[in-house]
Amino acid sequence: MKNYAAAYCTGLLCARRLLQKVGLDELYEGNTEVDGEVVTTEHGKKTYYVEEVDEDKRPFRALMDVVFKPTTTVARLFGALKVAADGGLDVPHSEKRFPGYDRDAKEYDAYMHRERIFGGHVSEYMEYLDEEDNQKYKEHFASYIAADADADGLEELYESVHEKIREDPTPGEKKAFSPDKTFKRTPKLTYDERKAAVEVKKQAKRDELEEDDDE
Repeated sequence: MKNYAAAYCTGLLCARRLLQKVGLDELYEGNTEVDGEVVTTEHGKKTYYVEEVDEDKRPFRALMDVVFKPTTTVARLFGALKVAADGGLDVPHSEKRFPGYDRDAKEYDAYMHRERIFGGHVSEYMEYLDEEDNQKYKEHFASYIAADADADGLEELYESVHEKIREDPTPGEKKAFSPDKTFKRTPKLTYDERKAAVEVKKQAKRDELEEDDDE
């Protein structure tokens, strides 16, 4: 997960692949219009973090385990959390760790969060480097340049990635593994063979010492 936008794509893939596996992908599509807002639904005196709750099949609830990752505001792991909810999973959360939340004013700017989801911060940095240090820009964003991705087209790029993930989140076919049978392991020496090899080395050393003495 190189940046926040990439983390979002990764979380979307995980969410859609999981829901497809358990047969809930059609019931819970998630938030297809990415706007950065936190979605909740009250159902049966319980809060669900999805747009609608089916009467027969409840949404798949997941809890984020941060392990040893820092939970600072705008951390990439919260991008994965946000899209897990946008992808249709029921993940309890709030906006307090998302980009756009002002702790002092206790206000949340969802549009600022949306900008980061679509790589707005990356786009700004690309433009800055291109103007200030073109050589560093070419080195730092070499993979972007190779893919013909420029600062103005990042949002469109990430939108297309989201669409492709939603169209088909299934993993690709695993490549068949064929071991290299031409490799032959060297057979282990017996005790007598090892002993003979040591004796050869000793004799070679004796001969070398005798030659030195003759000289």
